[in-house]
Amino acid sequence: MNSDRRRAIAALTAAGLLWGTTVPLSKLALAWLSPSWLTFVRFGLAAAILLTVTRSRVRAAWSPAVLISGAIGYGGTVLVQNAGIGRTSVSHAALLIGATPVLIAVIAALWQHTVAPPVAWVGFVMSLAGVGLIAGGSGGGATASGDTLVLMSLVLSATFTVVQARLLRDRDPAAVTAVQFLGAAIAMLPVALVSGPMPAAPTGPGPVLATAMLVAGGTLLPFTLFAYGQSRVSAEAAGAFLNLEPLVGAVAGVVVFGNPAGPAQLAGGSAILAGIGLSSLPLLSSGGRRPATESGPGCDEHQSGKAGPAAPVLRRTRPAATPIAGHHDGRRRDHTRRPPGTAAPRRHSRRGSKRRRMHRYA
Repeated sequence: MNSDRRRAIAALTAAGLLWGTTVPLSKLALAWLSPSWLTFVRFGLAAAILLTVTRSRVRAAWSPAVLISGAIGYGGTVLVQNAGIGRTSVSHAALLIGATPVLIAVIAALWQHTVAPPVAWVGFVMSLAGVGLIAGGSGGGATASGDTLVLMSLVLSATFTVVQARLLRDRDPAAVTAVQFLGAAIAMLPVALVSGPMPAAPTGPGPVLATAMLVAGGTLLPFTLFAYGQSRVSAEAAGAFLNLEPLVGAVAGVVVFGNPAGPAQLAGGSAILAGIGLSSLPLLSSGGRRPATESGPGCDEHQSGKAGPAAPVLRRTRPAATPIAGHHDGRRRDHTRRPPGTAAPRRHSRRGSKRRRMHRYA
């Protein structure tokens, strides 16, 4: 379990850092592609790559629920988010995403009745306060309509994250992600065809490079890593690492897009990191929940609850054979236990056997 937690934390950390690049990369790519076409290209290319890698495991992960969840949870969320990014500043879009962990915790508490520990809620609030500090010093270019669209995408993303925990149970995370990418691409193609014409040729290499980086580093790797990490921890613990995204986005806004930075931004970044640490304490403790899809070596079935300590691992064992009367098992004879409906064997004494033999040869 300790090694599994470390791998889950590493995967979730890497996913949060990589997702932090999606807002600035999307802003650059939107100079070439519309929001719907960018969503289709992003998930279509990622699906083609991941389906090829996981082709031997896709059949077990395939189901209508997984396909539809990808269409709504990935395709719908990113489509609305892209529309919001096109109408607001990079800093505002990236920093608003910092509300996602709190939304995940609230939705999990209302829907699945899983309440995070108090220390985790302190971390959520601290990270949210850090996002507010950074957002207070952001540059211009933001609009209310753009911010509203980004917030709508966050609600979809948080709901999807809570539902994803059930979809990942007893399934390969990478294969599930591949099917969900395919669902997102299928759903976004008609939307892209209806919403506007085919994309024109790019005016320079910048938008094309940003789109390629968005597919590989902003979609393929982080979504797969996050699914792997979430399959081994609770939704609330996994959501805490999403606060790395606004931190990276704020830094990119300062470095690449020239947004102002000052003491408020530095304090906000420190608060975000401290909040992630507090939110992940339940994951690091020995009493953390066992993941829903985890199974030990040789385990055939696993049953886990929604909260509390780890549920027992159920192993299929061969049922003990019932000794049959008069049957020798190499150790002893058991004449007391017989299958129902069978009669006890007749016993003959030595005298009776000798008498029968003498009668036969007489």
